[in-house]
Amino acid sequence: MNHIGISILLVIVGLIIGLGIAYLINYLRDKGVSKKAEDMINQAKKEIEKLKRDAAIEQKEEAHKAKMDLDKEIREKKAELKESENRLLQREASIDKRDEMYQKRETALDDRENKLSEKQEEIQNEKSKVEEIKKEQLELLEKISGFSKDKAKELVMSKVKESMSKEISEYIREAENEAKLEADKKARELIVTSMQKYAADIASDQTVTVVDLPNDEMKGRIIGREGRNIRTIEAITGVDLIIDDTPEAVVLSSFDPLRREIARVTLESLIKDGRIHPTRIEELYDKTCKDMKQKIVQYGQDATFELGLTKFDPELIEIIGKLHFRTSYGQNALQHSIEVAELSGLLAGELGENVTLAKRAGLLHDIGKAIDHEVEGSHVSIGVDIAKKHHENEVVINAIASHHGDTQATSVISVIVAIADALSASRPGARNDSLENYINRLSQLEEIGNEIKGVEKTYAVQAGRELRVVVKPEEVDDLEAHRIAREVKEKIEANMKYPGTIKITVVRETRAVEEAK
Repeated sequence: MNHIGISILLVIVGLIIGLGIAYLINYLRDKGVSKKAEDMINQAKKEIEKLKRDAAIEQKEEAHKAKMDLDKEIREKKAELKESENRLLQREASIDKRDEMYQKRETALDDRENKLSEKQEEIQNEKSKVEEIKKEQLELLEKISGFSKDKAKELVMSKVKESMSKEISEYIREAENEAKLEADKKARELIVTSMQKYAADIASDQTVTVVDLPNDEMKGRIIGREGRNIRTIEAITGVDLIIDDTPEAVVLSSFDPLRREIARVTLESLIKDGRIHPTRIEELYDKTCKDMKQKIVQYGQDATFELGLTKFDPELIEIIGKLHFRTSYGQNALQHSIEVAELSGLLAGELGENVTLAKRAGLLHDIGKAIDHEVEGSHVSIGVDIAKKHHENEVVINAIASHHGDTQATSVISVIVAIADALSASRPGARNDSLENYINRLSQLEEIGNEIKGVEKTYAVQAGRELRVVVKPEEVDDLEAHRIAREVKEKIEANMKYPGTIKITVVRETRAVEEAK
């Protein structure tokens, strides 16, 4: 029992001692940490003090440096201002000197002006005296000669006019001859070169078409019972059928090539089909008209493709194709337009103009002829309306309007198209001309020559390509003969329309005739 109590006491004492030791250890440990923390705080304070001192020193150094830089900049600015001030002082001094010089010059000019005014006044006085002396001398001369001033002036002017007119005529003749030689040479070279580069076959269209028949029995079938078939064909096609004694042939007659072509195709289709009666004629006629429209468009497309032209409205292409079925003096209008386009392009290339625009103007110059039988007005005005409607270039419109001289040409291309049109129309065999028109043209040529004073007789020769004017030698001298030739030329150009050129030759001769007996 006692042992147990002692053991318990010992345990309690041990626990108390252990707790004391543990407390002592913890106390010693806390005290060491506090000291270490205090050392660290002291060390940090020292570092902060050191950094403060370094920052203050650095700030002082920077302030000193900034002050030095500012002082330097101020010194430089002062130097610049001083230099500018010196320059301004020098300039001011220079301006003062210049102003002084100008004042001296102005004073000198005033003096000179005063002297000139005095001199001018003296000259004016002298001039008045001279005029008075001249007037006195003129009056004296009038008394001595018996002529007044106006009468003498009129006499002198008439003499001068008489002498100068001959000199002027001679000068005009020499200049005209020289210009003609040079212009003819250049023009011939240009035209010959263009015509050499382009050559096309000439084919004249007639007003009749012959349709071959397989046999003479077909004539009776075409005529039909009581002539009903032939009447139907003529009524719907607008073409006259001529059935005569010509074996195995029928003649279609019409001034409209398009109608004649439609009638030809319709008749040939009827012959191949074999069924010839009014209903079948109307059916084949309608079919032929539709096919012909496609064919017309194809003609227009072929023409533009041949010339290398693009951007045409489909409606304009169709109008171009219709030119294939129009003629002028027997010349196919489409072939004529293509030829004019080619020649215009070649001439434009030689002269450095726009070749494509010249070709376009050449192709469309006669476009009005395609529908002139459908619309009132000349083919020129119709063509201008068509070109404006399809927004063609102003140069093309002017070329259409001016190619017959109705309107003033405003561009080189317009003149080129007019020249190409004349070339194409005047080619040998290109056009047919009626006897009546031929005789009228010759008569008109001779009348123009006979109207001029001093002309004895006028003869149109070489189919109207040359006009020979015989003048009265006692009334017309050599220089007057040149004036008459020029006057005849101007009258022909103003009053006549003709393809190509007309040569005017004035003949002046004196014949001495005696008869021996």
